[in-house]
Amino acid sequence: MLLEGFSSFLSLLYLAMLAIAVVAFVVAMTAREDAYRAADKQTKTFWLIILGVTIAVNLLVPMLFLQLAGLVASIVFMVDVRPALRHVSGGRRGGSSSDGPYGPYNGGR
Repeated sequence: MLLEGFSSFLSLLYLAMLAIAVVAFVVAMTAREDAYRAADKQTKTFWLIILGVTIAVNLLVPMLFLQLAGLVASIVFMVDVRPALRHVSGGRRGGSSSDGPYGPYNGGR
């Protein structure tokens, strides 16, 4: 009975690792190529290959070591590369309605 519970826990863990890799791959695919260069990160092709291999390993190769290496790559992308791409692309800055193209408009003060 204990082994069945542990087995279902591992299945959920594998599913979570796969979900993180798929989300990271989709985010990497939708970002512009020039944003990677502007953020001074690796190329878009590099990240698509790394994250694609991670998805393939999670689906096809049940080796925990390789899956954990892919998880690390996915986390690095989501925590380091994704925020840099968002910053460079100007996504969701939370500006006000009085912001102009070069910053906030203060009425000539």
